[in-house]
Amino acid sequence: MALPFSNTVDRTLERLRTAFVDTARGAREVVGAPLRPDLPDDDVPRLKSRIDACLAGKGGETARRGRAAELGQAYLSLSPAGRRKFLLTLAHDYGLPREAAMATVDRWRTSKEPARALRRALEPPAVRLLREFVGVPQGVKFVVDLRAELLALGRSDAAARALSEDLRPLLGDWFDVGFLDLVRIDWQSPASLLEKLVAYEAVHAIRSWRDIKNRLDSDRRCFAFFHPRMPEEPLIFVEVALVAGLAGNVQRLLDARAETSDPGEANTAIFYSISNCQQGLAGISFGNFLIKRVADQLAKELPKIKEFATLSPLPGLRQHIDSRLKSEGDDALTASEIASLAPVIGEARGAAAVRKLLDRPNWWEVPAIDKALRPILSRLAAQYLTTADDKGRALDRVAHFHLGNGAIVERLNWLADTSANGFKQSYAMMVNYRYKLADVDANHEAYSNGRIVASREVRALTKG
Repeated sequence: MALPFSNTVDRTLERLRTAFVDTARGAREVVGAPLRPDLPDDDVPRLKSRIDACLAGKGGETARRGRAAELGQAYLSLSPAGRRKFLLTLAHDYGLPREAAMATVDRWRTSKEPARALRRALEPPAVRLLREFVGVPQGVKFVVDLRAELLALGRSDAAARALSEDLRPLLGDWFDVGFLDLVRIDWQSPASLLEKLVAYEAVHAIRSWRDIKNRLDSDRRCFAFFHPRMPEEPLIFVEVALVAGLAGNVQRLLDARAETSDPGEANTAIFYSISNCQQGLAGISFGNFLIKRVADQLAKELPKIKEFATLSPLPGLRQHIDSRLKSEGDDALTASEIASLAPVIGEARGAAAVRKLLDRPNWWEVPAIDKALRPILSRLAAQYLTTADDKGRALDRVAHFHLGNGAIVERLNWLADTSANGFKQSYAMMVNYRYKLADVDANHEAYSNGRIVASREVRALTKG
């Protein structure tokens, strides 16, 4: 059943526009004719005069908020082309290029001003401008969304990329974890919040109302972080299944037809989906704090739960395996693995045979092929999970996240996600990362020093 949630973003934009209109009405200044949607060149000087007025900061707080709100309203009224031109003007004309920064430092050296004066002088005018929005209703959300557009622009424009990075410390201060509220989302939560749960789910798509209800049932939990200035917008959420033992198959875990179990009898909390909701907060980490807060809360609420683990995808595994088979050829396999392929191969041999078998539709449904490929793919996957790059980081980005948070690589699960995406990402394999709360700090320290902590079972798989 299709879910009618495609207008979620439109409603968010309308809420921003309304808030800025109401605040701008309180400003006493006349700002002139509105900017035209595509922001033609002859409108740019008027835009810059408004930016300059905001930066001048004349008048009291109400006047400053009114000018900021009017500028935000003007931005939201532009077309996509106009917004792009607005952002490029902001990035190129109100950033702080290296030469300007060096000149600022030189001036400070010859002055007697304190260090705090230098810190303020080195803040790009664009960042100082956007600070004004913290006091405007919906202003924090506006800055977050504006940074998301800067990040997209930054793929092709260095100044936009620099401004998006300059905004990160500001947003890091605004979204310090100490300011965030942990909220449980359940079936009684507002429909608008459930819409966002569907829209932002990034790991396992929610396909129906029945699917939503299943994920919010009594043997499930969903928690999100919220910021007080964005009470209707989750920043990140985690979905948890309360089960007996480690879960090893995501289809069974998410089966909406399965009987609901008694959460009071569960001994394990499985974190099976973590989704960041705000693109503009990229590079600002909440996930580690979220998992720890949720684990602490579940341990208090359900004392029988002693184990905390994930059922996680391996988004880079298939590409890694395919690359090794192609570049290393038979050297990617052991002699016993090559011999084990004999009953199921034709003319191809070794790595070529493995690649040919993997190209066969539904190969996993043929018992002989499954039996031959399982030890090969499992060994390559275990090596992938326990190998660090030249910077000491895990090869897999999801592994990097959990290992950095103090988890260990606990168990590899064969045919754990038999969806099309599961095979596309990892030949259907998934992994359990285990969080033993008493060992989290030590595991984090080990990973910080370039050592990946894995269970004996996973280490044994690396040897074949």
